[in-house]
Amino acid sequence: MMVVLQQKLRQVVSKGEIIKTSVSPSKILFVTPPYHCGIVEIAGRWLPLNFVYLAGVAREAGLDAEIYDAMTKEHGYLEIEQHFRTNKADYVATTAVTATINDAIKTLELAKRVEPTTVTVLGGVHPTFMYNEVLQSSADIDYIVIGEGEATLRQLLVVLENGGDPASVPGLAFRQEGKIVKTPRRSLMDIIDDLPAAWDLVDWGDYTYHFIPDSRLAAVSTSRGCGHDRVFCIQQKFWENSWRARDPLKVVDELDYLHATYQVNVFLITDEYPTSDRDRWEAFLDLLIARGLPVHLLMETRPSDIIRDKDIVWKYQKAGIVYISIGLEATGRAGCGPIGQSGGVDEAKEALDIIHQQGIVSEASYLLGFPDETEASTRKMLRRAQDCNPDNANFFAVAPWPYADWYGDVEPYIRERNYSRYNLVDPVIEPKGMSMLQMEVALADCYRKFYMGKITEVITMEDGFKRRYMMRATKLFMGSSFIMRKLSVGILGKLKLKTGG
Repeated sequence: MMVVLQQKLRQVVSKGEIIKTSVSPSKILFVTPPYHCGIVEIAGRWLPLNFVYLAGVAREAGLDAEIYDAMTKEHGYLEIEQHFRTNKADYVATTAVTATINDAIKTLELAKRVEPTTVTVLGGVHPTFMYNEVLQSSADIDYIVIGEGEATLRQLLVVLENGGDPASVPGLAFRQEGKIVKTPRRSLMDIIDDLPAAWDLVDWGDYTYHFIPDSRLAAVSTSRGCGHDRVFCIQQKFWENSWRARDPLKVVDELDYLHATYQVNVFLITDEYPTSDRDRWEAFLDLLIARGLPVHLLMETRPSDIIRDKDIVWKYQKAGIVYISIGLEATGRAGCGPIGQSGGVDEAKEALDIIHQQGIVSEASYLLGFPDETEASTRKMLRRAQDCNPDNANFFAVAPWPYADWYGDVEPYIRERNYSRYNLVDPVIEPKGMSMLQMEVALADCYRKFYMGKITEVITMEDGFKRRYMMRATKLFMGSSFIMRKLSVGILGKLKLKTGG
């Protein structure tokens, strides 16, 4: 492999100086694995923001870069193979969470099959914590980037392009002489404002938010990390219990640039916790209001922050925020301990009421399927959701991430070992008091009963943006083949349970 790389060097080192040659630069291809679980695609097609930054640092390392979003394009492995053959790259890189890890590995194996000299790079949450398992499972994964990827990838590419030793690069895992090597930890970047963003590589026509007509959707990051210690969530573990924010003015300038240059009019704020610092968040809102951009923003935050900000939530609306998701997780469950994210049902309802007063669309998510789950507790969770009355509700099947702190506690109840089903949609855990089929039925029932109960409310809403949004969302939701399939599973499952089949 090193011989091939050296033949393709754009730069060589001689007498301590970098001398440019006439050889064309190497190319890196960032590709999304073709994984689909159904529910996230009802609302839109989501831009892989991580690749925008990674492609930017690859360019800084002297390479050509390409972003190929096979997932969004709904390309399968035949199309991906053809793309690999016609768009030859020296490096192929992808990223993975637990649900996508199988397809990510398969994608990189395909790249090696098409061209065995291709250098494959894998990053993301799952490989960061499970690098041993991943490297042992496939000989076609050359390098795993551990943790925050930009600085590590940039240095890795420079080292490989110059025939250096990858063991000198912090934040890597790879095989060397038949053994798995993990290099020292790389510190998180102190400043995240100056990352190069390869927006020109985005195929903008692919990205839209289905609930807003004629939309072009982008993803932006205003901060990274989450300092809250929760057993279920792995974000604070990945970001090492840190929270780093970008300069609000630079974020607003970025929104302005994307709107003017690429006609983006809907932005997803990808932060785990954008509102952590109230002063900084309010400054961001004030800048947006002053700029007066004709855009819509989608975001997630905590119920406690909405309550904290109740005197300025009108600024959320005036700044263009039309959708707020609050992650309730296991709110109100007895015995959840630190798994839950919010302070309780009363807090959640208060936060949702504040959001509704501003005419902003709300979403809340509820986790089901813990080992102590019962049919009675799933009905209780549904009633909680109905009482809190978000505009949209998600009823997720808890996924036991194999690197989460609580994994050992739930491991005896895990019945599904295929990582592709660790998607918060398919049940993975079999509760002590329920079968897997009963869990499927309970999830389907929660969706069916919640949304059937919302129809009258949506129809009788005062005409305006929110009513049009909700009417479109309801139509798309109920017309989704994924939802219809899930509801049919629930109905058929009920019949099967009644008949004892």
